[in-house]
Amino acid sequence: MFRAWLQLARISNLPTIWTNVAAAWMLAGGAWQDPRLVMLIIAGSLLYTGGMILNDVADAEFDRKHRRERPIPAGHTTRRTAGIVAVVLLLLGSTLAVLQGASPSITAFLVAAIVFYDLYHKQWSGSVIIMGACRVLLVLMAASAFPVDQHIGGSLGAGSAEAPRTLDLGFKSPAVIHVLPVALALGAYIIGITLAARREHQKGAKPSLMIFGALVLLYTPAVLFARRFYLMPMNPWPLVVLAIFALIVALATQLLRKGGPAIGKAVGLLLAGIVVVDALAVAAISINLALMFVCLMPVLLVWQRWIAAT
Repeated sequence: MFRAWLQLARISNLPTIWTNVAAAWMLAGGAWQDPRLVMLIIAGSLLYTGGMILNDVADAEFDRKHRRERPIPAGHTTRRTAGIVAVVLLLLGSTLAVLQGASPSITAFLVAAIVFYDLYHKQWSGSVIIMGACRVLLVLMAASAFPVDQHIGGSLGAGSAEAPRTLDLGFKSPAVIHVLPVALALGAYIIGITLAARREHQKGAKPSLMIFGALVLLYTPAVLFARRFYLMPMNPWPLVVLAIFALIVALATQLLRKGGPAIGKAVGLLLAGIVVVDALAVAAISINLALMFVCLMPVLLVWQRWIAAT
């Protein structure tokens, strides 16, 4: 029963939420020792878990026909129970995030995006954009929790000490504006993974225009951070992280070109690579943290052998 709930939550992807939130908080100027970071990570974890469970609730009829091994059609839990748990987790996660100072509007948009994707991803092909938006909004939510009257770290420049205090600056928060390019690059990467994953069920399929588009999106973080690292003082370590990321996408590309079952392996590799995208984001701030993120990737790949990532 416990394993079934881990499968519902697709728990092997959960650490990518931790690195997403941590990277956003660090880029906004927060310190890793700040207890608010821990609470935001918990909030993000609750939102992710609730969203993943709701995904299976929405797909229950489809899974009964095509994926009977999933926990709901297999009888490990009921659709009603899973639905209640999903709603409770979404409410708890959003409430906790707002209590930590996250923008209520951004948090509400995140929950709405999660629910919309879960309910309509099978009916609307454009829902891949909503999937990317979920990660974008997660990053922005975490960044929005950084106090507006504190100096923003990293390369943001002048602090925001003179910025007016308001209950909720939402998307106008200096921290949110600062992390927006990184959030969008992550969102593009997630859309690329989702496009590739949609062909996972096809056997022996050859590369298509969809796969080409996925590859363009997957390389977006490399393009963004290559430019940033080029403008930095000579430091080889961020370039090492960049090379690791490029290698991950290149290996996944070879698998995608094979089509069929190999697409599933590529998707698992790319999902684990989310932590490397976050490593790229924080490499200019803390290379030690970036390397910790990179070292987390092999752990995720091993974990995927126990609990499927998709």
